[in-house]
Amino acid sequence: MPQLQHQRLSHGQAPTPIEMAMMLLSLFSVIIVLTMTFGKLKPQTYHLLFFIDTFICAIFLSNFFIGFFRAKRKLRFIKEHWIDFVASIPAIEALRMARLFQILRVIRLIRMSRSILVPLLQQRGQTTLASLLVAMVIIITLASVSILVVESGHEGSNIQTAQQAIWWAIVTISTVGYGDYYPVTTSGHVIGTLVIICGVSFFGVISGYMASIFVAPDEKEQLKEHNQEIKNELEQALHRMEQNQAHILAELAQLREQVNHNKHQDQ
Repeated sequence: MPQLQHQRLSHGQAPTPIEMAMMLLSLFSVIIVLTMTFGKLKPQTYHLLFFIDTFICAIFLSNFFIGFFRAKRKLRFIKEHWIDFVASIPAIEALRMARLFQILRVIRLIRMSRSILVPLLQQRGQTTLASLLVAMVIIITLASVSILVVESGHEGSNIQTAQQAIWWAIVTISTVGYGDYYPVTTSGHVIGTLVIICGVSFFGVISGYMASIFVAPDEKEQLKEHNQEIKNELEQALHRMEQNQAHILAELAQLREQVNHNKHQDQ
């Protein structure tokens, strides 16, 4: 899958949060493609999975071109990541199986790295965005597929197509609730309840992340001022210590002179 600017790997270097997110989406998309290829699906369920996989391909292509424009050696980037571009082309299941190379590559990074949590914690902003991206794709996929399987063909249901299932999932997870499409079965109500809970949690994390973006600069400035105050206090303490040291040395010099003077008088 597409990656950000490629760097030579050294021992102990861990994959970035974006690379981890692309690996998880690659694995998820491979499962979708295998389901579409070997599963006995209804036409609308197949179309739904096709739409979702196309959306994942759009994410992969965006990540590839971002890495391409950021790369200093663009020809080298294309040479090393052409398989990622090929695997991101939608509507060709055989080519999309090339995403297994991305999964294996990130697994190799994980095996080479000493720690994964450390870089994830150090890059909290990127980790949050990557987690939200993966969570959004998984929640919308599971919600739309589940509601379509449960509601499709049921008497009185108004969720019968892939487009209607995706629209319902997006509207429900956003807690907007237009009411144009809604479940009529008990299982559909349970699924809707779980999606609403996930949506509230999802957008709660987004709100917290957006708030941190505006609050973080002030906190950094306060931390900088606090560090400067500590630095000034340490410099003043060192200056006082130097003065005290100079005063003590002067007194010792006077005592030495007095002792020498007393010895001369005794002689």
